[in-house]
Amino acid sequence: MLGLSLPQLLQAEATSKLEPRNSPRARARSVIFLYQFGGPSHIDMFDMKPDAPEGIRGSHKPISTKADGITVSEHLPRLAGVMDKVTLIRSMHHHMKNHNPASYYALTGHAPPVDDITLRDSPELFPGYGSVVDDLAPVSGAMPTSVALPWVIGDGTITPGQGASFLGKVHDPLLVTRDPNKADFKLPELNLPANLSYDRLLHRRSIQKIIDKQSSLLELSAQARGLDAYYEKALAMLDSPKLREAFDLSAEPDAARESYGRTTYGQSCLVARRLVEAGTKFVTVYFSPNIGGDVGSGWDTHGNNDKKMFPVLEKYHLPMTDQTLPTLLEELDQRGLLETTLVVWMGEFGRTPKINEKASRDHWPDCYTVLLAGGGVKRGFVYGESDRTASHPTKDPVRPEDLAATIYHLLGIDPHTEVSGANNRPVLISEGNPVMGVVA
Repeated sequence: MLGLSLPQLLQAEATSKLEPRNSPRARARSVIFLYQFGGPSHIDMFDMKPDAPEGIRGSHKPISTKADGITVSEHLPRLAGVMDKVTLIRSMHHHMKNHNPASYYALTGHAPPVDDITLRDSPELFPGYGSVVDDLAPVSGAMPTSVALPWVIGDGTITPGQGASFLGKVHDPLLVTRDPNKADFKLPELNLPANLSYDRLLHRRSIQKIIDKQSSLLELSAQARGLDAYYEKALAMLDSPKLREAFDLSAEPDAARESYGRTTYGQSCLVARRLVEAGTKFVTVYFSPNIGGDVGSGWDTHGNNDKKMFPVLEKYHLPMTDQTLPTLLEELDQRGLLETTLVVWMGEFGRTPKINEKASRDHWPDCYTVLLAGGGVKRGFVYGESDRTASHPTKDPVRPEDLAATIYHLLGIDPHTEVSGANNRPVLISEGNPVMGVVA
């Protein structure tokens, strides 16, 4: 359940947190990070160019929204109705063209060492946002600081940046890989066997501690002692009715569940709302376990195998987005949670402005759009601009490092806090600067 891996744990270096310098005032208490694996098309959703030449502008038309001057795709009518709650950053850019390196960049805010599709996790690579938050600003009590669901993502190999890396396994997110859309969705890991009480479990744990103290493994390895701390965290979760209740979707009215969409992704977003309501600080929801490019998978819509981009978007990606994202924003707002919950909707890059020979679009990291809402950001606002073909930023360019710094800043964490990285080398949690132009 918690992603424990002793070999990986023993390979990681022991780490220690250094004191942050100046913490900004927190605007957000929590973050819901909606990761759109595969790379959604910015030019066909949030940065449309209807006056661009044929072969660039696409087949979809822009429509006006509830926010003056902001247009979105005609296939996002419900989202158009909540754009007054949203900030769009239309000037995101970097230079990683492969999914795993670009996704690592998006999930951590740190540039990968190489733009190689086979990039794998290692102690030298940086932890994901939720793990940094768990290290620097953990939730007190039995609720997990960070949760990730409903998949582990990867393109050939598991995408790095989903775990705690050099911070240690104790800071890994609570990983939930069960489908919340299934009728029997539950977390048996959070329920003790009928013949084992919590007191008996604690007794067994105390015996295990005695044995562990005798173990040469624990005498020799600080990392293994970190595993011991992870067990303690798991035990606290076992005794948390609040956590079990957060995952109990049967408590939701049928109408509420239907409003999110009866899909794995839609119901995962509902779980995310329940988790932040219960006190979890960082929830990552993955749209798909793979890059896909077809109905039922991720956003990598090259048009391969005659799966042309626009019909696939119209049938699957855009309808799901138009149902789930507006519902999440509306519910958070209605419950008084949007002001203190930062919602981040993003992929690893956009799609090429030029439509390819398969009537689809390829990878394009040179310019793309990120959507932010709540948590102290402006409403009905656009930051940055792209050129007439959405190919490059022309105003206020933003890098993933800057977006990372903005997320930390809004959470009240100094984005230039130092932590101990691999080989106990001091590293910054972000090398960017907060985009203060998006802060309300």
